Amino acid sequence: MSLKITKGIRVRAKRIVVYGVESIGKSTLASQMPNPLVLDTEDGTNNIDVCRSAVDTFMQLEGDLHALARDCQGFQTIVIDTIDKAERQMIDHMLRKDQKRSIEDYGFGKGYTMVSEAMGRLLAVCDTLIDRGLNVVLIAHSKVARTNPPDLDEGYDRYELKLTKQSAPLVKEWADCLLFANYKTRLVEGDDGRTRARGGKERVLHTERTAAWDAKNRFGLPAELPMTAEALAPLFAGVTPTKPGWGDRVKAAASLEDLDAIETDANQAVTSGDLTESQRNTLGAAIAKRRAALSPEEVHA
Repeated sequence: MSLKITKGIRVRAKRIVVYGVESIGKSTLASQMPNPLVLDTEDGTNNIDVCRSAVDTFMQLEGDLHALARDCQGFQTIVIDTIDKAERQMIDHMLRKDQKRSIEDYGFGKGYTMVSEAMGRLLAVCDTLIDRGLNVVLIAHSKVARTNPPDLDEGYDRYELKLTKQSAPLVKEWADCLLFANYKTRLVEGDDGRTRARGGKERVLHTERTAAWDAKNRFGLPAELPMTAEALAPLFAGVTPTKPGWGDRVKAAASLEDLDAIETDANQAVTSGDLTESQRNTLGAAIAKRRAALSPEEVHA
């Protein structure tokens, strides 16, 4: 088996998570990224001039992402605002479907495992958008949580993603950039010898992990950036959406109607000479397989 070896930097769409303290401007920052569409789970963009789609349920969010994977409608960046509200919608969906009152009703740890599995599937759909050349940005709130590292005698407080402890690691691992937004504060000693905090108005993005917060980046960014779209602009240089191929469209199809539309387009492509009969037959087999996966009862009845 031969190895397919490549060398050099690969320019691809970015996976970005921006989280931070309340009302610092996370949604506004996302609205200034390249040609964005905000999937708004909590009406956080009403006062921002940006294209948005209101998302009321987790099923709707999944459907919107699948639809954008098939047709990005000219957008370059898809923003989920916020991923922690999406997780709560996910939990609400599970409880209604299974007629449970609480996530604890599933039994010890089982409910949270189901949540993390659903989050993994959601991130996989986001990766489909990445493969199409669309940047994906997840906005999240922060929380202060106690951590007790095994190599220290005592624990301490730090900022973390406001997600369940099972979902948070998945989101952090998925991200190319995990950016923590906060106000810059300096401690100064007064004339009376007491330490006081100064500042609190300058907004910054932290790009590297410290004891006080989670953060990371894979692009050699400075440890601290001004919280502006200009500071993040180099991340998006050269990234452009691509039109999905036939196989990608079949894989992304979420309904039988989607497959019917693909078959119609394929037949037109054969007529115009853009698709050969052999390619059409191969595509037909893939469509049939996907159709069986989407509706096995109908196919085998």
